[in-house]
Amino acid sequence: MSTFVEQLKERAKKDIKTIVLAEGEEIRTLKAAETVKKEGYAKVILVGNPDKVKAIADAENLDIDGIEIVDSENSEKNEEYANAFYELRKKKGVTPEQAAETIKDPSYYAVMMVKQGDADGMVSGAVHSSTDTIRPSLQILKTAPGTKLVSAFFIMNVPDCEYGDNGTFLFGDCALNQNPTADELSEIAISSAESYKQLVGGEPRVAMLSYSTYGSAKSELVEKVQEATKLAKEKAPELKLDGELQLDASIIDSVAKSKAPASDVAGNANVLIFPNLDAGNIGYKLVQRLAKADALGPVLQGIAKPVNDLSRGCSAEDIAGVIAITAIQAQN
Repeated sequence: MSTFVEQLKERAKKDIKTIVLAEGEEIRTLKAAETVKKEGYAKVILVGNPDKVKAIADAENLDIDGIEIVDSENSEKNEEYANAFYELRKKKGVTPEQAAETIKDPSYYAVMMVKQGDADGMVSGAVHSSTDTIRPSLQILKTAPGTKLVSAFFIMNVPDCEYGDNGTFLFGDCALNQNPTADELSEIAISSAESYKQLVGGEPRVAMLSYSTYGSAKSELVEKVQEATKLAKEKAPELKLDGELQLDASIIDSVAKSKAPASDVAGNANVLIFPNLDAGNIGYKLVQRLAKADALGPVLQGIAKPVNDLSRGCSAEDIAGVIAITAIQAQN
């Protein structure tokens, strides 16, 4: 695991937070929980049937002794959580009986733990879809004040890389919004800049990516990124943000001097905003696999409290890293 991830873990240790893992019966999650216990940068709670969780841990020789396990099917908190969920959703037609059944779902139960203050953040998604993580989060926690849109990003840490901040980038949105409008793209850019400051530190330099640089091509796709750039600059004039920029012009100084010499972002970008989910998802996976980069995420931004969705292709090491990120988000 990269030095950057180790730095995240050290930051998490400064104010220990409790992170609930909704997939407590999943082997990679249990391996990550063992790592967190050993390294001591968060307290974790596992949601699952205690007998099943312990049997899986024993079969894999994992040390999870002392880690709390809660059974969403039969917990002493079920009545409290069901009543709270009913109050939140009764105007949507949810009955008390439906609420009682819903919170037995591990994802709903885990998010209710965060809502009720029994955990500081939640991580899920190793075996569940993004919808399974995001839907209960929006129903229970809602969006953060002043936020229009929930979006997702990856922290990419590329070994032996001179670009970005010594190989560290934020890529957004690579996991959630399929084809954002210009306004939505501007919101993703502004949220991503804030997330960069929170998690990586230093000044974000945001590139609005396209296959065109400064009008070198003309199409509706290019116009969307141009409009998103304009809107983002109007909403957050203090940000270093520019576009539309091709990827090479965004991160390589020699190319930037040729294609966008007047830009204060080109050639030095560390936050890359992709125009749609196709580009973002393909882009992060190319960098992850070909450059052997750490890809931490997807990390959600815009929810009122920290909830993070995992890629179903994640490793136990990836989950351990996302737990550290979630803990840092909870500190803030």
